[in-house]
This record gives sequence, structure tokens and C-alpha cells, in this order.
Amino acid sequence: MKPDILCIGSVLWDIIGRASSHMRSGSDVPGRITRLPGGVAMNIAMTLINFGLTPAVLSAIGRDAQGDELVHEAAGLGIITDYLYRSDDLPTDAYMAIEGANGLIAAIADAHSLEQAGTKILRALSDGTLGSDTVPWSGLVALDGNLTRDLLADIAKSPLFTASDLRVAPASPGKAERLLALVGHPSATLYVNLEEAGLLCQTTFSTATDGAAALSQRGVHRVLVTDGGNLAAECLAGDICTAQPPEVLVTRVTGAGDTFMAAHIASEVQGMTRQAALVRALNAAATYVSGETPS
Repeated sequence: MKPDILCIGSVLWDIIGRASSHMRSGSDVPGRITRLPGGVAMNIAMTLINFGLTPAVLSAIGRDAQGDELVHEAAGLGIITDYLYRSDDLPTDAYMAIEGANGLIAAIADAHSLEQAGTKILRALSDGTLGSDTVPWSGLVALDGNLTRDLLADIAKSPLFTASDLRVAPASPGKAERLLALVGHPSATLYVNLEEAGLLCQTTFSTATDGAAALSQRGVHRVLVTDGGNLAAECLAGDICTAQPPEVLVTRVTGAGDTFMAAHIASEVQGMTRQAALVRALNAAATYVSGETPS
């Protein structure tokens, strides 16, 4: 089966501790701890499945028990796992986060195997399986902005991506500047929050509209900027559209940006206008943070 979209980046186990009370450094409170398939590429793929698309994941997963279980879970959801790089030497990655009623308290991402695998995760795009230097993949690509600086730079100039519609997922603020490698790429769409937009422009913005306009002026082909429950903006070739997210009770935050991006991509694949796609993506993200499953 040919995938509708390639999701390139982290596929790992999310271990999330959630408490209903406000937390601070050193808090010790009751709550729930869950382990679920996660990582930027996996989160996007799972949301795309909910919207009726067939994604494939390109990532690094160990040949350990955790990796076997993760691949089984992904395949059971309908995600194509045939193109994963399975390593005998590297363990399956994991992400651990603590969330309180006041949002994300702390998180640790152990993505060392993905980082060490490097360009090996792209081999299906170069060996003729999905594409090659001379006949590159011509479809959608959802790219994890948390990939290493070197790998993002390689992708930005690689002939393997010259024909693709490249959608770049939110990076963590600490890694946002890695996305600078994709500024000027002719088909790259960046999905960032207001803080990340400011880091990319080495300043701060008070609104998503300002951030989107500034990134467009810097040479970003297309950009979507979110700002929590405040107005979000999308800018394409200098033309800006905006939308207001619905008000919801926030019960989780990890994965909200990935859900927003996946919903936006699916909406455009299904023929929605720019404005309608932005609104639907914001609604999907709001549904997700409220604890429901967007569709």
C-alpha cells in the first residue's frame, strides 16, 4: 500500500504523568501515569489516521522488546511501518513528561537512537523504495523539527525532497533555531508557536500575526503560528489569514501541536480552503487538549 504522507522523525514511547492539581518544582502529588506510542512523527501519524489518511513512519526503533511492541501498536492502528530503520545496537527511544493543572512542568526526551541513526532513517527515500535522487518522493512529508541540526540541514539541500510538499512539525523551543536550515526552502511550511517564531527571528512577538508576517519576510515559504488560546495566524507569500481557537478546559498539552499540524494537513488534502483548514486544525487541537480524540 502506498502511503498518503511520510512522517519522518521520532517514534517512541511517551511516559506521561498527569495530576489535576497545580504543581511546582519538587511537588509530590497523586495522579495518573500512562505509557502510549508517541514522538512527533508518531503523534502526527496517529492523528492523520483519525482523519482517514494512510501515513508511513520513517524513524529509528530498536530491535528490543519495547521496539517490537511499539511497531506492533503502530501497525495495529493502520500506520505503515515497513520503512522503519530497526537497529540491533540502539535501544528504542522514550519521552517522559510531568503535567499539572498549570500545564507542562518538566519533560525529558531520550531520542539518542534517532539522533545516532541519522540519515539511515531516510534510506527508503534514496534506494528506490519510495524515491531516489533522480525520481524523488513527490507527495506530502511531515518532518519532525526536533531532528538534529545536521540532519535538518541535509534534508534542506537534499535532492530527495525537491519534489515534496514539506511540512515541518513544531520543535521544542530549545531546538527552534534548528529550523533556520529550512528558511528559504521553496516548499517548506513551518508550524510553530509564538515563542518559537520569536526565537527564529531573534526577537519576541506580541501576536501570532506579527510572528507570521516576520517569518514570511525572512524567507519562509509558508508559516502557521499558534499562541495557545489566542488568535492564530497563517501566512503564505505575504497573505495572512487568522482564526480564534475555541475555549476549552485544558487537561493535557503534550502532542497538541502535532495534532494541530496533522489536522491542518488532512483538511487541505480533503480540499478545504486555507481559512477553513486553519479553523478545523484549531478545533482539533482544542478537542485534543480537552481530553477527547479529534476527528
